[in-house]
Amino acid sequence: MQKTVRDFIREYRMIEPKDKVIAAVSGGADSICLLHLLNDMKEQLGMELRVMHVHHGLRGEEADRDAAFVEAEARKLNLTCRVVYRKVAEYGAAQRLSLEEAGRILRYQALEEEAKAWGNGKIAVAHHREDQAETILHNLFRGSGLKGLCGMAAVKGAVIRPLLCVGKQEILDYLKEQGLSYCEDSTNACQDYTRNRLRHKLIPEILGDVNAGAVRHIVGTGRLLSKADEYLESQAEEVWRQYGKEEKEDRRYGIEGNVLEGQPEILRGYIIRKIIGLCTNSVKDITFAHIDQVCRLAKRGTGKRISLPYGLEAETEYGVVWISISKGKDINGKHDFEGKPESVRVGRTRAKTAEEKEPAQVEKSATTTVKTLKLSHFSYKKDEEIPENRYTKWFDYDTIKNTLSVRNRQTGDYITLKDGKRKTVKAYMIDEKIPREERDKILLLAEGHHILWIVGYRISEYYKITEHTQQILQVQTDGGYGHEG
Repeated sequence: MQKTVRDFIREYRMIEPKDKVIAAVSGGADSICLLHLLNDMKEQLGMELRVMHVHHGLRGEEADRDAAFVEAEARKLNLTCRVVYRKVAEYGAAQRLSLEEAGRILRYQALEEEAKAWGNGKIAVAHHREDQAETILHNLFRGSGLKGLCGMAAVKGAVIRPLLCVGKQEILDYLKEQGLSYCEDSTNACQDYTRNRLRHKLIPEILGDVNAGAVRHIVGTGRLLSKADEYLESQAEEVWRQYGKEEKEDRRYGIEGNVLEGQPEILRGYIIRKIIGLCTNSVKDITFAHIDQVCRLAKRGTGKRISLPYGLEAETEYGVVWISISKGKDINGKHDFEGKPESVRVGRTRAKTAEEKEPAQVEKSATTTVKTLKLSHFSYKKDEEIPENRYTKWFDYDTIKNTLSVRNRQTGDYITLKDGKRKTVKAYMIDEKIPREERDKILLLAEGHHILWIVGYRISEYYKITEHTQQILQVQTDGGYGHEG
């Protein structure tokens, strides 16, 4: 076991002599295995080792038990251990995130802060082969692109994953051989989490009914796809090096449309993602649909533009497709209202020009009986009464991550209900008995395919005001009156 993991560490150059490594230890079987393997190898690898445990403020006494167990285990090994506390439930509620996602974000934030404070240390986490298979399947079912199907990287920035080369049973066998105990997290058996359903239901069925070696094959395919992804990224980098255009002062990057069109279809996406990455340093929320929009834009004439996530804007100018951060928006794609109400006019008249930087993009094809939407942004005072009328709606501004659009319905549009479940706009309109001929005339305020407001009808529960709300986005239709602050 130790040789397998040590060879894997050396193959990916995860740990170099004099490296400082923080082992993220939950107290479960995987992280206890990781801790002891690293401790046994620390002199051989020439590294310094510390332990960190993140207490999520969940599971009551069980969580306290885990923290105490990790501290005791670190003392046995004469290792420095730090336990940090994070309010995962509060953070999840404020950010509208699941406990699983909120915990992941706060856990990595805490680990990164500790690593940086220690002197740019590395963070060792205990993901193993089955975790990798779950990640690949999860991304596949979500409709991920090639990068998502590669799974987790053995090394990503400061994060290293020394156990990706071994399976769960190997870990349990090692612990048994070494006489090591560990904690059981009761939430691991809960099938409310998608990953747990994959782990406890789907993967066992695949292993039993399809192929006992399925996990190895899934992980192996992920490695092949990772190599393909690396190759395509290198090809996109070469195209950019030869043909890329940049205006650094404006953080504006582009490529000639005919050069883009001349590349293989799969490479076009990588080139566009490369350009977007230069603008934002992140392409996480860039989907196939966004890539396709930019490719289609390249075929159109000068002066055409579209909005993208992160407050980005793509436009054509004399045969060049440019991508840049829109003025009046921050790096997260939110609009700078500066406390001033803005109007968005819809209908068969054209939208305001991009230079006017409306807080929501209007599709020129939108048809509706509503002529104007007025948007304003202001701080929320907890005692303010939320408007209860058809024409003025308030939304939690901080839940809006990307550029808004004002348009008619599209395939894939949905709203969020009180139970957190999604309902398609089509199903909603059918249930509300809205006549078929009227459905395409109804205006939608949208963030991608997530609909904030079916204007004149209902708003999504996801964007509603809560006790954690700090900023308000107010939207008024014709005849609507609201906050004047």
